[in-house]
Order: sequence, then structure tokens, then C-alpha cells
Amino acid sequence: MESTQIISAFVTLFVVIDPIGLAPLFIALTRGMTPQKRRRIGWRALAIAAALLTLFGLAGESILAGIGISLPAFRIAGGMLLFLTALDMLFERRTERREGQTPGDEDDPSVFPLATPLLAGPGALATMILLVGQDAGAAHTVMIHLVMFSVLGIVAMLFAVADPIAHMLGRTGTMVLTRLFGMLLAALSIQFVIDGLKGTGLF
Repeated sequence: MESTQIISAFVTLFVVIDPIGLAPLFIALTRGMTPQKRRRIGWRALAIAAALLTLFGLAGESILAGIGISLPAFRIAGGMLLFLTALDMLFERRTERREGQTPGDEDDPSVFPLATPLLAGPGALATMILLVGQDAGAAHTVMIHLVMFSVLGIVAMLFAVADPIAHMLGRTGTMVLTRLFGMLLAALSIQFVIDGLKGTGLF
């Protein structure tokens, strides 16, 4: 695999997964949690996302075709689920639920929405399918997966500095950030749906 292909694959996955944009979302989704719980959620989300991206890189097209799901439909479903999370962030429903729970029973956003669809969303899964499909060779497949793991490594580093950032922002700053990124998350979810609809050929 040529160095230009490696760089191209890295840039593509970096843009699709968007580690920089995910860091403030991670802070917003884990607001009010202890540093230990926040770290646990971050690592669990990364592990699940890595497993999903690896699975779809190796057999994604076959999986979707086997159960009769198209990539556009996958994008639309992911966008709709993400929109529900955005509403929770905008109207502070997550905080209300968390305050009414006993310790140890808080919301756990590691699987949804962090692992999927934020880390391993329709775009990232589709990108893995397309990048691996560029070459049938084993070396190419391994290299694409190494590139994917390097991008997730950057996400892990940004998640690791979430605590000092959250401490610096304080409660008010984090609440403002939660609302702001709730709005951006809503826009991102609508974009998923629009991309999915375009992929169906209906628009």
C-alpha cells in the first residue's frame, strides 16, 4: 500500500470520525459524572467502536446485503436515533433523569450515542467498507485497520483530557456547551438523514 493511499485513508477516517469535534460532545454527554466513570465510558465506547469498525471493514457489505439493508437506510436510521439524543441534550432531559437516579444507576452513553453513531456511525462504517474494498489484498486490509486504530487513538487522547477541560469550564460553562453541541448534534443527525435520502435516489 502506497504512502499516499495511507495518508488518504487517514484523512478520510479522521474527517468522518472527527476526533476534535467528539471531545466536547464527550464532555457534554458525561456531564456530572466522576472522572473514573467518565474514563470507563470513554474506553468502553472506543472498544465497541473499534470492534464495529473492524467488523464492517472485514464483512460490512456482506452483513448489510445479507439482511437486506442498504447503506442509505442505515444512514437514515442512525440520524433519527442521533436526533433523539440531541433533543435530550437541548432540553436537559439527561440531567433530569440523572438527578433522579441513585448512585451507580446513571445514564451510560458508551454504547449509544458514543460508540454508535458518533464514533462508528453510518459514515464511518460505510467508509471502512469502501476503503477496504479498494484492494482485495490482505496487506491493504490490515493497513486500513491500522489507520482506523490510529484515528481512534487520537480520540482516546482527547477523551483523556476531558476532565481538566470540564473542570475549567465549570457547571455553567458545561451546561452552555451541552446546549450548543445539542444543537450541532441535531444538525448532524439531520445531515445523516439527508445523505441517506440522497442515496436512495428519491431526491
